[in-house]
Amino acid sequence: MAQTGDGLVRVALKTTKGAIALDLDVGKAPITAGNFLRYVDQRRFDGTSFYRASRIKGAPEMGIVQGGQRDPAKLLKPIAHESTTKTGLSHNDGTISMARRAPGTATADFFICVGDQPFFDANPSAPGDNLGFAAFGQVAEGMDLVRAILAMPTSPTAGAGAMHGEMLSPPLPILSARRVSLKEG
Repeated sequence: MAQTGDGLVRVALKTTKGAIALDLDVGKAPITAGNFLRYVDQRRFDGTSFYRASRIKGAPEMGIVQGGQRDPAKLLKPIAHESTTKTGLSHNDGTISMARRAPGTATADFFICVGDQPFFDANPSAPGDNLGFAAFGQVAEGMDLVRAILAMPTSPTAGAGAMHGEMLSPPLPILSARRVSLKEG
């Protein structure tokens, strides 16, 4: 198993364009990292894709790439929300975080930040849903590929709501997701 004394577990996401090594922080975000590892260990990310590139207006080299399991038959039960105020993690360049609608609805969609994006962190003084997203790890290797995914073509018409115009055309297949030793990357 690829766990260190720092509470990190490395996962390699292999795509048709290369691999991304993720260091998941099971020490600081045990619920969220543990959920991601359940999908990895049960091979539920195999054959999925990166399907979204959301670029920040005025700074298209920054944004998020989103991927994960979208087949309802392959989803596990939603997990409790681990806000950044609980974990101490933040949405910096290369952070992996769980996508969600409302707190407690995250299942298998995740995103990776390209550029620092602290507005995804919890902000208890903000009105409304101020719990942010659940950061749970960091890209260890492969940020060049993550940036390339962000720059991939999107469909101007696909996607609904906030995702309109952000759907990759075509999506980038994720061939496999496996735990690896920290030396393998």
